[in-house]
Amino acid sequence: MLDIQFLRDHAEEAERGLRRRGIEAPVAAVLELDSRRRELLSEVEALKAERNKVSKEIGRMPDASARQARIEAMRLIGERIERLDGEVRQVEQSLHDQAATIPNLPAPDVPDGPDETANVVVRTAGEPRSFDFAPQPHWELGTSLGILDFERGVKITGSRFYVLSGAGARLQRALIAWMLDLHTRAGYREQYPPFLVRGQTLFAAGQLPKFEDNLYRDHAEDLWLVPTAEVPLTGLHMDEILEADSLPRRYTAYTPCFRREKMSAGRDVRGIKRGHQFDKVEMYVFCRPESSDDEFARMLAEAEATCVGLGLTHRVKLLCTGDLGFAARKTYDVEVWAPGVEEWLEVSSVSNCGDFQARRANIRFRAKEGARPTPVHTLNGSGLALPRTLIAVLENYQQQDGTVVVPEVLQPWMGGVDVLRPGGEA
Repeated sequence: MLDIQFLRDHAEEAERGLRRRGIEAPVAAVLELDSRRRELLSEVEALKAERNKVSKEIGRMPDASARQARIEAMRLIGERIERLDGEVRQVEQSLHDQAATIPNLPAPDVPDGPDETANVVVRTAGEPRSFDFAPQPHWELGTSLGILDFERGVKITGSRFYVLSGAGARLQRALIAWMLDLHTRAGYREQYPPFLVRGQTLFAAGQLPKFEDNLYRDHAEDLWLVPTAEVPLTGLHMDEILEADSLPRRYTAYTPCFRREKMSAGRDVRGIKRGHQFDKVEMYVFCRPESSDDEFARMLAEAEATCVGLGLTHRVKLLCTGDLGFAARKTYDVEVWAPGVEEWLEVSSVSNCGDFQARRANIRFRAKEGARPTPVHTLNGSGLALPRTLIAVLENYQQQDGTVVVPEVLQPWMGGVDVLRPGGEA
Protein backbone atom coordinates (compact mmCIF):
# COMPACT_ATOMS: atom_id res chain seq x y z
CA MET A 1 0.00 0.00 0.00
CA LEU A 2 1.34 3.41 -0.88
CA ASP A 3 1.66 5.96 1.92
CA ILE A 4 -1.41 8.21 1.79
CA GLN A 5 0.69 11.16 2.98
CA PHE A 6 3.06 10.58 0.07
CA LEU A 7 0.09 10.64 -2.32
CA ARG A 8 -1.14 13.90 -0.79
CA ASP A 9 2.25 15.57 -1.11
CA HIS A 10 3.48 13.97 -4.34
CA ALA A 11 0.43 13.08 -6.41
CA GLU A 12 2.04 14.02 -9.72
CA GLU A 13 5.16 12.00 -8.92
CA ALA A 14 3.00 8.98 -8.06
CA GLU A 15 1.02 9.30 -11.28
CA ARG A 16 4.25 9.55 -13.31
CA GLY A 17 5.56 6.39 -11.65
CA LEU A 18 2.35 4.53 -12.37
CA ARG A 19 2.34 5.69 -15.99
CA ARG A 20 5.85 4.23 -16.26
CA ARG A 21 4.18 0.92 -15.41
CA GLY A 22 1.63 1.54 -18.14
CA ILE A 23 -1.12 1.95 -15.55
CA GLU A 24 -3.73 4.62 -15.03
CA ALA A 25 -4.39 4.10 -11.32
CA PRO A 26 -7.15 5.90 -9.36
CA VAL A 27 -4.83 8.34 -7.56
CA ALA A 28 -7.20 11.28 -7.99
CA ALA A 29 -10.16 9.22 -6.73
CA VAL A 30 -8.17 8.10 -3.69
CA LEU A 31 -7.19 11.67 -2.85
CA GLU A 32 -10.78 12.84 -3.26
CA LEU A 33 -12.00 10.11 -0.91
CA ASP A 34 -9.21 10.93 1.53
CA SER A 35 -10.22 14.59 1.50
CA ARG A 36 -13.87 13.70 2.04
CA ARG A 37 -12.94 11.37 4.90
CA ARG A 38 -10.99 14.11 6.67
CA GLU A 39 -13.84 16.58 6.20
CA LEU A 40 -16.32 14.12 7.71
CA LEU A 41 -14.03 13.31 10.62
CA SER A 42 -13.54 16.99 11.33
CA GLU A 43 -17.29 17.56 11.38
CA VAL A 44 -17.90 14.51 13.57
CA GLU A 45 -15.22 15.55 16.04
CA ALA A 46 -16.68 19.08 16.26
CA LEU A 47 -20.18 17.71 16.88
CA LYS A 48 -18.93 15.27 19.53
CA ALA A 49 -17.02 18.06 21.25
CA GLU A 50 -20.16 20.23 21.27
CA ARG A 51 -22.24 17.32 22.61
CA ASN A 52 -19.78 16.70 25.44
CA LYS A 53 -19.69 20.38 26.35
CA VAL A 54 -23.48 20.76 26.35
CA SER A 55 -23.97 17.52 28.28
CA LYS A 56 -21.98 18.99 31.14
CA GLU A 57 -24.00 22.22 31.00
CA ILE A 58 -27.41 20.52 30.97
CA GLY A 59 -27.06 19.21 34.50
CA ARG A 60 -26.47 22.74 35.80
CA MET A 61 -29.42 24.37 34.01
CA PRO A 62 -32.12 25.48 36.50
CA ASP A 63 -34.88 26.01 33.91
CA ALA A 64 -36.56 22.67 33.11
CA SER A 65 -37.99 23.79 29.75
CA ALA A 66 -34.65 25.19 28.62
CA ARG A 67 -32.96 22.00 29.77
CA GLN A 68 -35.45 19.89 27.80
CA ALA A 69 -34.86 22.01 24.69
CA ARG A 70 -31.12 21.44 24.97
CA ILE A 71 -31.66 17.70 25.46
CA GLU A 72 -33.76 17.60 22.28
CA ALA A 73 -31.07 19.54 20.40
CA MET A 74 -28.46 17.05 21.62
CA ARG A 75 -30.65 14.17 20.45
CA LEU A 76 -30.67 15.64 16.94
CA ILE A 77 -26.90 16.12 17.10
CA GLY A 78 -26.54 12.49 18.19
CA GLU A 79 -28.55 11.36 15.18
CA ARG A 80 -26.37 13.56 12.95
CA ILE A 81 -23.22 12.02 14.45
CA GLU A 82 -24.57 8.52 13.87
CA ARG A 83 -25.30 9.30 10.20
CA LEU A 84 -21.88 10.86 9.74
CA ASP A 85 -20.15 7.88 11.41
CA GLY A 86 -21.89 5.62 8.91
CA GLU A 87 -20.77 7.81 6.04
CA VAL A 88 -17.21 7.80 7.39
CA ARG A 89 -17.22 4.00 7.39
CA GLN A 90 -18.46 3.91 3.80
CA VAL A 91 -15.87 6.44 2.63
CA GLU A 92 -13.09 4.65 4.50
CA GLN A 93 -14.07 1.35 2.88
CA SER A 94 -14.14 2.93 -0.56
CA LEU A 95 -10.80 4.60 0.13
CA HIS A 96 -9.28 1.29 1.23
CA ASP A 97 -10.68 -0.58 -1.78
CA GLN A 98 -9.43 2.03 -4.27
CA ALA A 99 -6.00 2.38 -2.66
CA ALA A 100 -5.60 -1.42 -2.61
CA THR A 101 -5.65 -1.50 -6.41
CA ILE A 102 -2.65 0.81 -6.79
CA PRO A 103 0.64 -1.08 -7.28
CA ASN A 104 4.02 -0.11 -5.91
CA LEU A 105 5.95 2.64 -7.66
CA PRO A 106 9.00 1.53 -9.66
CA ALA A 107 12.43 2.53 -8.41
CA PRO A 108 14.06 5.35 -10.42
CA ASP A 109 16.69 3.03 -11.93
CA VAL A 110 14.17 0.49 -13.25
CA PRO A 111 14.23 0.64 -17.07
CA ASP A 112 11.04 1.74 -18.81
CA GLY A 113 9.31 -0.76 -21.05
CA PRO A 114 5.88 -2.20 -21.86
CA ASP A 115 6.56 -5.89 -21.16
CA GLU A 116 9.21 -8.60 -20.74
CA THR A 117 10.74 -7.77 -24.13
CA ALA A 118 12.26 -4.65 -22.54
CA ASN A 119 13.94 -6.50 -19.66
CA VAL A 120 17.71 -5.98 -19.56
CA VAL A 121 20.28 -8.80 -19.27
CA VAL A 122 22.71 -7.57 -16.61
CA ARG A 123 25.19 -10.45 -16.72
CA THR A 124 25.65 -14.07 -17.69
CA ALA A 125 27.65 -16.43 -15.51
CA GLY A 126 29.22 -19.53 -17.04
CA GLU A 127 29.12 -21.05 -20.47
CA PRO A 128 26.38 -23.45 -21.57
CA ARG A 129 27.58 -27.04 -21.72
CA SER A 130 28.45 -28.24 -25.20
CA PHE A 131 27.16 -31.68 -26.21
CA ASP A 132 28.53 -34.08 -28.81
CA PHE A 133 25.00 -35.45 -29.14
CA ALA A 134 21.55 -33.91 -29.42
CA PRO A 135 20.39 -33.29 -25.83
CA GLN A 136 16.92 -34.56 -25.00
CA PRO A 137 14.20 -32.41 -23.46
CA HIS A 138 13.25 -33.36 -19.92
CA TRP A 139 9.93 -34.93 -20.89
CA GLU A 140 11.76 -37.51 -22.99
CA LEU A 141 14.50 -38.02 -20.40
CA GLY A 142 12.06 -38.31 -17.51
CA THR A 143 9.81 -40.76 -19.31
CA SER A 144 12.65 -43.03 -20.47
CA LEU A 145 14.16 -43.01 -16.97
CA GLY A 146 10.79 -43.92 -15.44
CA ILE A 147 10.85 -40.93 -13.07
CA LEU A 148 8.25 -38.69 -14.73
CA ASP A 149 4.69 -39.91 -15.27
CA PHE A 150 2.35 -37.56 -17.11
CA GLU A 151 -0.47 -40.03 -17.73
CA ARG A 152 -1.03 -40.82 -14.05
CA GLY A 153 -0.81 -37.15 -13.09
CA VAL A 154 -3.61 -36.38 -15.54
CA LYS A 155 -5.58 -39.41 -14.34
CA ILE A 156 -5.32 -38.31 -10.70
CA THR A 157 -6.07 -34.61 -11.15
CA GLY A 158 -6.19 -33.37 -14.74
CA SER A 159 -4.09 -31.53 -17.30
CA ARG A 160 -0.85 -29.85 -16.23
CA PHE A 161 -0.28 -32.32 -13.38
CA TYR A 162 2.30 -35.11 -13.24
CA VAL A 163 3.87 -37.63 -10.87
CA LEU A 164 7.56 -37.77 -9.97
CA SER A 165 8.50 -41.33 -9.18
CA GLY A 166 11.39 -43.18 -7.55
CA ALA A 167 14.72 -41.40 -7.98
CA GLY A 168 12.90 -38.47 -9.63
CA ALA A 169 10.90 -37.81 -6.47
CA ARG A 170 14.06 -38.24 -4.42
CA LEU A 171 15.96 -35.79 -6.64
CA GLN A 172 13.21 -33.19 -6.14
CA ARG A 173 13.40 -33.71 -2.37
CA ALA A 174 17.20 -33.51 -2.50
CA LEU A 175 17.04 -30.15 -4.27
CA ILE A 176 14.66 -28.77 -1.64
CA ALA A 177 16.73 -30.06 1.30
CA TRP A 178 20.03 -28.84 -0.16
CA MET A 179 18.65 -25.37 -0.91
CA LEU A 180 17.16 -24.99 2.58
CA ASP A 181 20.48 -26.02 4.16
CA LEU A 182 22.37 -23.65 1.86
CA HIS A 183 20.25 -20.66 2.86
CA THR A 184 20.28 -21.63 6.54
CA ARG A 185 24.07 -21.61 6.49
CA ALA A 186 23.90 -18.16 4.87
CA GLY A 187 21.97 -16.81 7.88
CA TYR A 188 18.34 -17.38 6.93
CA ARG A 189 16.17 -18.91 9.66
CA GLU A 190 14.12 -21.81 8.33
CA GLN A 191 10.35 -21.71 8.72
CA TYR A 192 7.72 -24.33 7.97
CA PRO A 193 4.59 -22.20 7.49
CA PRO A 194 0.99 -23.23 6.85
CA PHE A 195 0.10 -23.92 3.24
CA LEU A 196 -3.36 -22.41 3.79
CA VAL A 197 -3.74 -18.74 4.69
CA ARG A 198 -6.45 -16.20 5.39
CA GLY A 199 -7.44 -13.59 2.87
CA GLN A 200 -5.95 -10.90 5.11
CA THR A 201 -2.54 -12.56 4.75
CA LEU A 202 -2.83 -12.60 0.96
CA PHE A 203 -3.84 -8.93 1.02
CA ALA A 204 -0.79 -8.10 3.13
CA ALA A 205 1.52 -9.70 0.57
CA GLY A 206 -0.17 -7.87 -2.32
CA GLN A 207 -1.88 -10.95 -3.80
CA LEU A 208 -5.42 -9.74 -3.10
CA PRO A 209 -7.42 -8.28 -4.64
CA LYS A 210 -5.22 -8.15 -7.76
CA PHE A 211 -4.70 -11.91 -8.28
CA GLU A 212 -7.92 -13.35 -6.88
CA ASP A 213 -8.71 -15.20 -10.10
CA ASN A 214 -5.33 -16.99 -9.99
CA LEU A 215 -5.73 -18.36 -6.47
CA TYR A 216 -7.26 -21.58 -5.17
CA ARG A 217 -9.76 -21.04 -2.38
CA ASP A 218 -11.58 -23.18 0.14
CA HIS A 219 -14.89 -21.33 0.37
CA ALA A 220 -16.19 -23.40 3.29
CA GLU A 221 -13.40 -22.25 5.61
CA ASP A 222 -12.51 -19.06 3.69
CA LEU A 223 -8.89 -20.17 3.44
CA TRP A 224 -6.61 -19.95 0.43
CA LEU A 225 -3.83 -22.22 -0.84
CA VAL A 226 -0.53 -20.36 -0.91
CA PRO A 227 0.72 -19.22 -4.34
CA THR A 228 4.21 -18.78 -2.85
CA ALA A 229 5.91 -18.94 0.56
CA GLU A 230 6.27 -15.17 0.30
CA VAL A 231 2.66 -14.94 1.48
CA PRO A 232 2.86 -16.77 4.85
CA LEU A 233 6.32 -15.29 5.48
CA THR A 234 4.86 -11.80 5.07
CA GLY A 235 2.17 -12.84 7.54
CA LEU A 236 4.65 -13.91 10.22
CA HIS A 237 4.83 -10.40 11.65
CA MET A 238 1.51 -8.86 10.65
CA ASP A 239 0.36 -6.17 13.11
CA GLU A 240 3.65 -6.30 15.01
CA ILE A 241 6.18 -3.68 16.06
CA LEU A 242 9.59 -5.31 15.73
CA GLU A 243 12.55 -4.49 17.91
CA ALA A 244 15.03 -2.40 15.93
CA ASP A 245 18.00 -4.47 17.05
CA SER A 246 16.26 -7.64 15.79
CA LEU A 247 16.51 -6.38 12.19
CA PRO A 248 17.26 -7.63 9.66
CA ARG A 249 15.20 -10.80 10.06
CA ARG A 250 16.03 -13.29 7.32
CA TYR A 251 13.82 -16.32 6.70
CA THR A 252 13.78 -19.24 4.31
CA ALA A 253 10.93 -21.67 3.75
CA TYR A 254 9.78 -24.47 1.50
CA THR A 255 6.17 -24.67 0.36
CA PRO A 256 4.25 -26.19 -2.49
CA CYS A 257 2.70 -23.38 -4.52
CA PHE A 258 -0.73 -23.38 -6.14
CA ARG A 259 -1.76 -21.05 -8.97
CA ARG A 260 -4.75 -21.18 -11.27
CA GLU A 261 -2.87 -19.93 -14.32
CA LYS A 262 -3.95 -19.83 -17.92
CA MET A 263 -1.33 -21.85 -19.74
CA SER A 264 -0.02 -20.47 -23.01
CA ALA A 265 0.03 -22.59 -26.11
CA GLY A 266 3.13 -23.76 -27.93
CA ARG A 267 6.27 -24.65 -26.04
CA ASP A 268 4.67 -24.32 -22.60
CA VAL A 269 2.31 -27.21 -23.33
CA ARG A 270 4.94 -29.94 -23.13
CA GLY A 271 6.81 -31.01 -20.04
CA ILE A 272 6.69 -29.64 -16.51
CA LYS A 273 7.77 -26.05 -17.08
CA ARG A 274 4.37 -24.67 -16.12
CA GLY A 275 1.74 -26.18 -13.87
CA HIS A 276 -0.88 -25.36 -11.29
CA GLN A 277 1.19 -26.94 -8.51
CA PHE A 278 4.94 -26.62 -7.99
CA ASP A 279 7.53 -26.55 -5.22
CA LYS A 280 9.65 -23.58 -4.25
CA VAL A 281 12.20 -22.57 -1.64
CA GLU A 282 11.82 -18.92 -0.69
CA MET A 283 14.05 -16.30 0.92
CA TYR A 284 12.46 -13.38 2.76
CA VAL A 285 13.83 -10.39 4.69
CA PHE A 286 12.40 -7.76 7.03
CA CYS A 287 14.87 -4.89 7.43
CA ARG A 288 15.39 -1.21 8.16
CA PRO A 289 14.85 1.07 5.16
CA GLU A 290 18.49 2.18 5.13
CA SER A 291 19.74 -1.43 4.76
CA SER A 292 17.20 -2.35 2.08
CA ASP A 293 19.57 -2.01 -0.89
CA ASP A 294 22.31 -4.04 0.81
CA GLU A 295 19.85 -6.82 1.65
CA PHE A 296 18.63 -6.77 -1.93
CA ALA A 297 22.16 -7.28 -3.28
CA ARG A 298 22.76 -10.02 -0.71
CA MET A 299 19.60 -11.90 -1.64
CA LEU A 300 20.35 -11.74 -5.35
CA ALA A 301 23.85 -13.08 -4.63
CA GLU A 302 22.31 -15.97 -2.67
CA ALA A 303 20.03 -16.87 -5.58
CA GLU A 304 22.96 -16.80 -7.98
CA ALA A 305 25.10 -18.85 -5.60
CA THR A 306 22.42 -21.53 -5.62
CA CYS A 307 22.69 -21.80 -9.41
CA VAL A 308 26.49 -21.90 -9.21
CA GLY A 309 26.36 -24.61 -6.55
CA LEU A 310 24.34 -26.77 -8.94
CA GLY A 311 26.77 -26.09 -11.77
CA LEU A 312 24.12 -24.35 -13.88
CA THR A 313 24.87 -21.57 -16.33
CA HIS A 314 22.70 -18.61 -15.36
CA ARG A 315 21.98 -15.04 -16.28
CA VAL A 316 20.48 -12.10 -14.41
CA LYS A 317 17.83 -9.81 -15.92
CA LEU A 318 16.62 -6.48 -14.56
CA LEU A 319 12.88 -6.26 -15.11
CA CYS A 320 11.42 -3.23 -16.82
CA THR A 321 8.51 -1.22 -15.45
CA GLY A 322 5.93 -3.11 -17.52
CA ASP A 323 7.02 -6.50 -16.15
CA LEU A 324 7.27 -5.62 -12.46
CA GLY A 325 5.13 -7.53 -9.98
CA PHE A 326 2.34 -5.67 -8.19
CA ALA A 327 4.19 -5.24 -4.88
CA ALA A 328 7.74 -4.81 -6.21
CA ARG A 329 9.63 -1.59 -6.76
CA LYS A 330 12.58 -3.37 -8.36
CA THR A 331 13.12 -6.99 -9.46
CA TYR A 332 15.89 -9.14 -10.86
CA ASP A 333 15.09 -12.48 -12.49
CA VAL A 334 17.65 -15.27 -12.45
CA GLU A 335 17.40 -17.69 -15.38
CA VAL A 336 19.24 -20.96 -16.03
CA TRP A 337 20.01 -22.49 -19.41
CA ALA A 338 18.17 -25.71 -20.26
CA PRO A 339 19.75 -27.31 -23.35
CA GLY A 340 16.99 -29.85 -24.02
CA VAL A 341 14.25 -27.26 -24.44
CA GLU A 342 16.83 -24.73 -25.68
CA GLU A 343 15.71 -21.82 -23.56
CA TRP A 344 16.47 -19.80 -20.48
CA LEU A 345 14.17 -20.76 -17.61
CA GLU A 346 13.36 -18.37 -14.77
CA VAL A 347 14.19 -20.07 -11.47
CA SER A 348 14.28 -17.03 -9.20
CA SER A 349 12.65 -13.64 -8.99
CA VAL A 350 14.29 -11.37 -6.38
CA SER A 351 12.30 -8.29 -5.44
CA ASN A 352 12.63 -5.28 -3.19
CA CYS A 353 9.14 -4.21 -2.14
CA GLY A 354 10.22 -1.24 -0.01
CA ASP A 355 7.57 -0.49 2.62
CA PHE A 356 4.66 -1.46 0.34
CA GLN A 357 3.89 -4.87 1.90
CA ALA A 358 4.72 -3.65 5.40
CA ARG A 359 2.04 -0.95 5.16
CA ARG A 360 -0.55 -3.48 4.02
CA ALA A 361 0.51 -5.89 6.79
CA ASN A 362 1.04 -3.17 9.45
CA ILE A 363 4.59 -4.31 10.24
CA ARG A 364 6.65 -1.57 11.88
CA PHE A 365 9.72 -0.88 13.99
CA ARG A 366 11.01 1.95 16.19
CA ALA A 367 14.29 3.40 15.00
CA LYS A 368 15.05 4.38 18.60
CA GLU A 369 13.33 4.27 21.97
CA GLY A 370 10.32 6.55 22.10
CA ALA A 371 10.29 7.10 18.34
CA ARG A 372 7.12 6.77 16.32
CA PRO A 373 6.85 3.30 14.72
CA THR A 374 7.54 3.29 10.98
CA PRO A 375 7.14 0.53 8.36
CA VAL A 376 9.97 -1.92 7.75
CA HIS A 377 11.12 -2.86 4.26
CA THR A 378 10.46 -6.35 2.90
CA LEU A 379 12.33 -8.33 0.25
CA ASN A 380 11.66 -11.73 -1.26
CA GLY A 381 13.38 -14.08 -3.65
CA SER A 382 13.12 -17.64 -4.91
CA GLY A 383 15.98 -19.78 -3.84
CA LEU A 384 15.11 -21.62 -6.12
CA ALA A 385 11.82 -22.55 -7.80
CA LEU A 386 11.01 -26.04 -8.96
CA PRO A 387 10.34 -27.73 -11.32
CA ARG A 388 12.41 -25.50 -13.59
CA THR A 389 15.53 -26.12 -11.52
CA LEU A 390 14.84 -29.85 -11.83
CA ILE A 391 14.44 -29.43 -15.61
CA ALA A 392 17.82 -27.68 -15.83
CA VAL A 393 19.54 -30.37 -13.74
CA LEU A 394 18.12 -33.23 -15.82
CA GLU A 395 18.91 -31.59 -19.14
CA ASN A 396 22.38 -30.31 -18.25
CA TYR A 397 23.58 -33.48 -16.57
CA GLN A 398 22.27 -35.94 -19.16
CA GLN A 399 24.63 -38.39 -20.86
CA GLN A 400 24.56 -39.81 -24.36
CA ASP A 401 23.25 -43.17 -23.11
CA GLY A 402 20.16 -41.47 -21.62
CA THR A 403 21.35 -41.55 -18.00
CA VAL A 404 21.61 -38.43 -15.83
CA VAL A 405 24.47 -37.74 -13.43
CA VAL A 406 23.32 -36.44 -10.04
CA PRO A 407 25.11 -33.17 -9.14
CA GLU A 408 27.66 -33.81 -6.41
CA VAL A 409 26.05 -31.39 -3.94
CA LEU A 410 22.78 -33.38 -4.09
CA GLN A 411 24.25 -36.86 -3.68
CA PRO A 412 24.17 -36.85 0.16
CA TRP A 413 20.35 -36.82 -0.06
CA MET A 414 20.12 -39.49 -2.76
CA GLY A 415 20.83 -42.60 -0.67
CA GLY A 416 23.78 -43.67 -2.77
CA VAL A 417 22.21 -42.86 -6.14
CA ASP A 418 24.72 -40.88 -8.17
CA VAL A 419 23.38 -41.65 -11.64
CA LEU A 420 19.74 -41.82 -12.72
CA ARG A 421 19.12 -44.85 -14.93
CA PRO A 422 16.02 -46.36 -16.56
CA GLY A 423 13.67 -47.55 -13.83
CA GLY A 424 14.51 -44.64 -11.54
CA GLU A 425 17.28 -46.48 -9.69
CA ALA A 426 21.09 -46.26 -9.67
